[in-house]
Amino acid sequence: MTVHPGLPESVRLIVAISSRALFDLSESHQVFETQGVDAYRDYQVAHENDILEPGVAFALAKKLMSLNAALGDRGRVEVILISRNSSDTGLRVLTSAHHHGLDIARAAFTGGASPYRYVSAFGAHLFLSADPRDVRSALDAGCAAATVLPAGFPADPEEDEQVRIAFDGDAVLFSDDAERLFRREGLEVFNATELASAHEPLPGGPFKGLLVAIHQLQALFPPEASPLRTALVTSRGAPSHERVIRTLRAWDIRIDEALFLGGLDKGRFLAAFDADIFFDDQRVHCDAASRHVATGHVPHGVANRETDPPNRMAEPADNPG
Repeated sequence: MTVHPGLPESVRLIVAISSRALFDLSESHQVFETQGVDAYRDYQVAHENDILEPGVAFALAKKLMSLNAALGDRGRVEVILISRNSSDTGLRVLTSAHHHGLDIARAAFTGGASPYRYVSAFGAHLFLSADPRDVRSALDAGCAAATVLPAGFPADPEEDEQVRIAFDGDAVLFSDDAERLFRREGLEVFNATELASAHEPLPGGPFKGLLVAIHQLQALFPPEASPLRTALVTSRGAPSHERVIRTLRAWDIRIDEALFLGGLDKGRFLAAFDADIFFDDQRVHCDAASRHVATGHVPHGVANRETDPPNRMAEPADNPG
């Protein structure tokens, strides 16, 4: 198959995942929280032959790595383990990964230090972690990053091979400029401004680079046969939808599905899309979504700054993000 013009010879998507996002480490983490690091180390060593159960991001990691069979030598998806564990306590994590069929070849164990600095060193397009501090540090360093929330839905043993990734718009794919205007001036001014600026592309947000990398992988396949599918799921509605559509067109990026919900709850739509993960900057939307699909909170932008003025709208779901 001919590679899409402008693509690098070998397209890569690199995802860094922490051990607590990849596996269920709640029991051992409780030991750490209540008894300290020495007890945690003793516990992990004593249980290093006990295979860990999958965590919230496990299914996504497995499905992403399964894309390599279809990509062949045209591209590569790599999952890297980045953990605050030491190499000693991290042995159980790698053993569990290989037991579950995850071909993870690269890992960084930082012995309690924040691992975020290795995200860019590995060239990762995305960092998923259960630690909000590490996520914020990665975002500040310019990497797409999200805090994986605990799952509020039952695991589905039936796995569809297609990977489905859903994104919020403002403060995720796009900058939070529009969200700032909304909070400062209200919905009427926000809609009027977005309509007047419909032909002016929105600035990129922290997840634009990830979307570009995904789009490059998608371009290796016919649209109707792509193993990757994306969706924009936003509380924006008419007339503010036009600027979003024209922005993606200006970026020359294909979004497979775009849902402009006008303030409706996103959860049931994400379940209908069957998202493997959804990224949103607003915790209220993340909490609702996590009852249906794996969800990553992106602590970026005005919605995540406590010193910002309160939202003028009565209902959080009315936020345009």
